[in-house]
Amino acid sequence: MFRFLEAAISRSRTTLLLLFMILLCGMIARCSIPVEGDPDISVPFFVITVVHEGISPEDAERLLVMPLEIELRQVEGIEEINAYAAENAGTVMVEFDPDFDLDQALMDTREAVDRAKVEFPTTAEEPIIQEQSTSEFPIIQVNLVGDVPERMLYTLALDLRDLIEAQPDILSADLQGSREELLEAVIDPKELETYGLSSEQIINSIARNNRLIPAGSLDNGEGRFAVKVPSVIENYSDIYDIPVKSDGDTVIALSDVAEVRRTFKDRTQYSRVDGKNTIALNIVKRADSNVIQAIENAKKVTETFRANLPAKVDIFYSQDQAPYAESQVVELEGNILTALCLVMVIVVAAMGIRSGLIVGFGIPASFLFSLIFIYLLGYSFNFMVMFGMLLGLGMLIDGAIVVTEYADRKMIEGHNSRDAYLAAAKRMFWPVTASIATTLAAFLPLMFWPGVSGKFMRFLPVTVFTVLSGSLLYALVFGPAIGAIIGRAGNKDKKAQKKLDILEQGDPRELRSLTGFYARVLGFATRYGLVTMAVTLAILFTTFWAYGQYGSGLIYFSQAESKFASVSIRARGNMSVDETNALIKEVEEQVLEIEGIEHLSVRTQMSGQPSRNGGGDRIGSMFLELYDQPQRRNTATEILEEIRERSANISGIQVEARAEDMGPPVGKDLNIELSSYNRDLLEPAVEKIVNYMRSQVTGLRDIDDTRSLPGVEFKLNVDRAQAAIYGADVSQVGIAVQLVTNGIKVGEYRPDRADDGVDIRVRYPSESRGLLALDQLRINTANGLVPLSNFVSLEPIPNVDTIERHNGIPIKKVLADVAPGILADAKVKELQAWINTQDWHPDLNITFRGANEEQAESLAFVGVAFSLSLLLMFVLLVTQFNSFYQSTLILFAVILSTAGVLLGLLITGNPFSAILTGVGVVALAGIVVNNNIVLIDTYNKLRADNPDQDYVQLIVRTGAQRLRPVMLTTVTTVFGLLPLASNLSIDVINRTIVQGGQLSTLWVPLSQAIVSGLTFATLLTLVTTPAMLAIPHQLKALWKRLPLPTGLRRAGA
Repeated sequence: MFRFLEAAISRSRTTLLLLFMILLCGMIARCSIPVEGDPDISVPFFVITVVHEGISPEDAERLLVMPLEIELRQVEGIEEINAYAAENAGTVMVEFDPDFDLDQALMDTREAVDRAKVEFPTTAEEPIIQEQSTSEFPIIQVNLVGDVPERMLYTLALDLRDLIEAQPDILSADLQGSREELLEAVIDPKELETYGLSSEQIINSIARNNRLIPAGSLDNGEGRFAVKVPSVIENYSDIYDIPVKSDGDTVIALSDVAEVRRTFKDRTQYSRVDGKNTIALNIVKRADSNVIQAIENAKKVTETFRANLPAKVDIFYSQDQAPYAESQVVELEGNILTALCLVMVIVVAAMGIRSGLIVGFGIPASFLFSLIFIYLLGYSFNFMVMFGMLLGLGMLIDGAIVVTEYADRKMIEGHNSRDAYLAAAKRMFWPVTASIATTLAAFLPLMFWPGVSGKFMRFLPVTVFTVLSGSLLYALVFGPAIGAIIGRAGNKDKKAQKKLDILEQGDPRELRSLTGFYARVLGFATRYGLVTMAVTLAILFTTFWAYGQYGSGLIYFSQAESKFASVSIRARGNMSVDETNALIKEVEEQVLEIEGIEHLSVRTQMSGQPSRNGGGDRIGSMFLELYDQPQRRNTATEILEEIRERSANISGIQVEARAEDMGPPVGKDLNIELSSYNRDLLEPAVEKIVNYMRSQVTGLRDIDDTRSLPGVEFKLNVDRAQAAIYGADVSQVGIAVQLVTNGIKVGEYRPDRADDGVDIRVRYPSESRGLLALDQLRINTANGLVPLSNFVSLEPIPNVDTIERHNGIPIKKVLADVAPGILADAKVKELQAWINTQDWHPDLNITFRGANEEQAESLAFVGVAFSLSLLLMFVLLVTQFNSFYQSTLILFAVILSTAGVLLGLLITGNPFSAILTGVGVVALAGIVVNNNIVLIDTYNKLRADNPDQDYVQLIVRTGAQRLRPVMLTTVTTVFGLLPLASNLSIDVINRTIVQGGQLSTLWVPLSQAIVSGLTFATLLTLVTTPAMLAIPHQLKALWKRLPLPTGLRRAGA
């Protein structure tokens, strides 16, 4: 290995050429890596939807959901199956293990659905399988608005969609706010009576005249001819002339008894942006494309399309992710440059310009080396990757500092630069390798973090791993090669030479400087090593005890504010679409008056639809895009609180406002799941918990549950025997009822511009539809027209909105958010304690899900990762030092750093973040041991060179020699993260300083953990570690002074 170092320094031109190639490849990789704000996480999560017009929730569960569940349980890798049976559809959500192969998961899911299809009713539509991932959320919304007919706006949206989807980096442009097309034949009941027609005749006539007939071909020996029978409806005008009845030479066509029109299905929702009705295009990029470039291309196409728009139609953008992603990247790059400047100022001030530049050049070299592997791994350039670089910024120059500082001392002694850097690379090879290896050992387990949280956080350890690998290569190969060419001694005067001689051979306590003061303190602490250790243990015990008593609790990720927020509006009752829209408009008008909101997207929905994040009483949702923080006076929390206050006076509704989750999405703060095969146990238990939360638990709001909403639905009871007397049956009753509701689907046709087949439906006109029409319905039988009321009774019953199942077991949920300033973890513990005291039925299972579940899993993994890191580091240290005591002494710094983290949380009053502070503790385990490694390695070297010298003198000399590199490595790491730890974002590129911004607040837990833990551990390490090196000597001397028998004394020796 040392021959390789000699060759690298002696063949410096080749070494520098390799360095240049790495830098060039790194710059190319940086230009090629897709840029994103948030990490692109691919999780095998699929939504299977089976639509069946008019099916009830109970039938959807039995006929659609359960067959799917049975087949999906046989698929390997599935973690959860959540099912929702609602009116008109059954939905199953399948979640695989996050590390399961995405393509294999999709294939297995499709095969299971194909097996389940044979159990579906023949009238069910084809199952739809949709893959859900973070990359499928829209990167920008293009809104078309105007006072023009809906058909015109819809056609323009289709044209623009086709142009945008033709771009190579755009995956899809989905329409929002549009209605599904429909070919409608509105038949007049009076006309049917006049012509003596029944609705069944109309339906059969349309169906029989819209069939694909494979007529075949003719071969008469002289040629072969294809035969065609045009019988498929290709245009809506084709349906006009379909004959429905003939009498002699007279033919009655459909147009004689019905009005045929190409229209849209009945509206079930409204969509608006900034108060204007709109048809919007939600644009989704491809997984490997650059979000900023994709949005730019979409805007170019849209601006070209704008020139051909009618005068009354306008286009504008909302939910544009490009400025957000770009500002995230630029701001974090600016913070990295700020940290770089701070680090370089410290290094140059301590080591001189030449040595400082040699050390500092390792930063861009390590970053570009890292970017090569980031590109090869297929990662995007997101804020997690950049923070990994920022985290590694202070650590990556530790090795270069140690090597360069040693070479500088050798050059002061008179060696030339080549010999000095070669000697430094050889002398510090194992200490530097061991220190970086232990740091990598700390981050290595984090790379295997399971679950969605692991997918999100994995970018951080991978980036640090590659950055530190590059720094090791630079510190031992490229840095010495550069130093051998341009290195010079920092100071060669007699005073510096005398100081160096004292550090190398004399007593550093004689120096009249900071080093001398430290040496005197260290000498005193070493002389009383056992007392020093006792004081240190007392400090640690006090710190852990104080945190246990006065700690601020636990959070899942971070308390950072988001630029995006959502508002949910809930109301109960059998409301029509227009009534729902009117209620939503009242809230919308209040929200639009609030300052700080850049765009507001509104979408109404029908009450009773299934939702993963609450009950079925949601009637609408709003998506808020706030101005950037410098452009608004109020914080996101203040804006959301104002929305709550303004909407509190609107009767009949409940408004929930919450910011977008920063980090892995977890939904509401509290999520209690009740499950049991006995459905009768669920609703009473939910009611009991909800009542307790509302009456006894303070600090909760937006309490919601998934019990069936109070409402009414109508049940038609058919007397089959009586119907048979009149010559009718249930099928005829069903057809008659459908004519006054959504209409009867009799077929499909596909016009030129349609993506899918357009339904052909037959129904009565609006004046013949409605609740009263059910009592007036008459059906045509062999005995003539018979009133439906003769054998059908109309019965109002309580409605069942949605049936929810988890892994095949019926469930109900209770959800809630906590008020500002309240920690969810505290409320979970309070509720859990109450639940444990209650007498529940043994068949009922109550579980805390959501953030609490993810938090527990994250803490469990952090604990395992911490243990594995310590084990790996211990193996590496024992291998290097061949001493259990010294290896244990080095790892003692980990306990010191953990205490420092908790002390920092006590001082700042911040809560412990399960993910970010946990990662900080594990990362510190690899950082703080580096100083101990250097100290103990130097002590072992001095002890081997001076075996007869007093151990106190050797320990003091060790501390004095290593004080500067130890302090430099610590200060550079601390100063690199200090701005973010202080909740400051200092961007030297854009010359901005933001206090409490989104970026800095997001990373405060991790930054503060490292700054406080490293500072506390270093201050104690500089005294405690050398003092504990003296303990074996002092115990041995104490043993010799004890009045023991000679044989026992020899055994002890």
